Parts: sequence; C-alpha cells; structure tokens
Amino acid sequence: MITLGVVLLLIGLIAGIPVLWTIGIVLAVVGLGLVVAGALGHEIAGRRHYW
Repeated sequence: MITLGVVLLLIGLIAGIPVLWTIGIVLAVVGLGLVVAGALGHEIAGRRHYW
C-alpha cells in the first residue's frame, strides 16, 4: 500500500494530476499507519500483520 501510494504520488507530480497526488498521499499515510500499528502489536482485522 505504501509503494502504491508513492507511485501514485510520483505519477501525479509528473503528470500534473492532483487527484492522483491526493490518492497517493492517502494510501501512503494509511499504509504507514498500518505498519506502525502492526509493529506495536495491535491486531488489524484479526491479524498481527496487515500483509
């Protein structure tokens, strides 16, 4: 999810498409939140790791 967010950020920046930029930011932030929650040991959707 983080990788997809970063890719969309780059495509949105290069192509000048603000919607991709926004979606990329959202995906990157959610992905980082899931990584942090998983690293702290919180279960997400019944799993220790979200992947």
